Amino acid sequence: MVQLGCGITGLVCAEELAKNANVTELVLADTWTDGAQALAAKMNSDKIRAQKADATDEATLSKLISSSDVVVSSLPWDLNGKVLKTAIEKRVCFVDFCLTKEAFDDFDRIDGECREADITAITAVGLEPGISDTLARYAANRLDSVEEAHVIDGDNGVVEGGGLVLTWSPIDWIDELCVPAAVFRDGKMEYVPPLHEREIYDFPPPIESLPVYKTLHDETFLMPKHIEGIRNASFRIGVDDEFASLARTIRKLGLNSKEQVNVKGVKVRPLDVVAALMPRPVDLAGKIKGHGGTVVEVAGKKDNKDMRIKMWAFASHEEAYARYGTNATGYLVGIGGAVPTEMLIDGVVKEKGLLVPEQLPSEEFVRRLKEKGLEINEEVSSI
Repeated sequence: MVQLGCGITGLVCAEELAKNANVTELVLADTWTDGAQALAAKMNSDKIRAQKADATDEATLSKLISSSDVVVSSLPWDLNGKVLKTAIEKRVCFVDFCLTKEAFDDFDRIDGECREADITAITAVGLEPGISDTLARYAANRLDSVEEAHVIDGDNGVVEGGGLVLTWSPIDWIDELCVPAAVFRDGKMEYVPPLHEREIYDFPPPIESLPVYKTLHDETFLMPKHIEGIRNASFRIGVDDEFASLARTIRKLGLNSKEQVNVKGVKVRPLDVVAALMPRPVDLAGKIKGHGGTVVEVAGKKDNKDMRIKMWAFASHEEAYARYGTNATGYLVGIGGAVPTEMLIDGVVKEKGLLVPEQLPSEEFVRRLKEKGLEINEEVSSI
């Protein structure tokens, strides 16, 4: 196996894969190898090999992938398309943690290319998308019919002394909060302005109540397409009011722009400058206290009665750091990526083509999550 990317999520996934008896060699490739080397020392495993590599270099990428049976991409989302394309060319199975832009734009074509290459490519498996979609599928399977599916992300993490709490890429955070949000209503996709429709959502303990906003996220597109009957779907995420105000200011000033501007003779992207001034998640690891995770609500009918199934998976920032040296989000994304990868290499997933979480065996997925120590909660109620 080859895994590309060894950051706060990738190393969680890598540690789980290294424990799998069917993995005989695990090459961890990144431009930064300290994390991979530390993992090999921690596990005292000779099956792990750290390799310095730049995945943006096509020759390097091709060489890495061609010698493997499975490639896992824990890279930024905009690089996954290139990795998947190379995997198809080399006829190597593929897993990534977020939907590639190419798959989003032309899913059926890439699905056909994967089938023609006789490979399994599992995309969009992490936390959100990933665990969230799987819980939606799991709940939907327990109803006779489904009408709605909603995902709500929450995090009550705080850093001693105050300041921004970022558990994910600053660039991705800014991007998500500055573009129109997708909402699937009455069987049609529509878009609402960024940071619109604020509401207070009562998360189960220990997260409790938080302000949430609808944002652009993969689940809003994936769940209606792959779970029959859904007429309404959305993704909401907890955003601190102070951070929401900051994001609005960034957008109004154009500081979320990805177009280069000339600053005293130096060309820079405003988004990169803002991100560089924000705290990096890796630097906050071990300093965040609280919990984060996902809630999924699926509504439909069972025995001619209107029912709602709520499922959730939370993790502690402190425990995630103690076990994996990461935060709760990094842990959940890494576990969410490791489980379907192991289902692939263990022969549970055999179908060829491009697969999303909703197409995977949800009961087995949930069973394996629990086996790894993640608590999955469930609440069933009449509407």
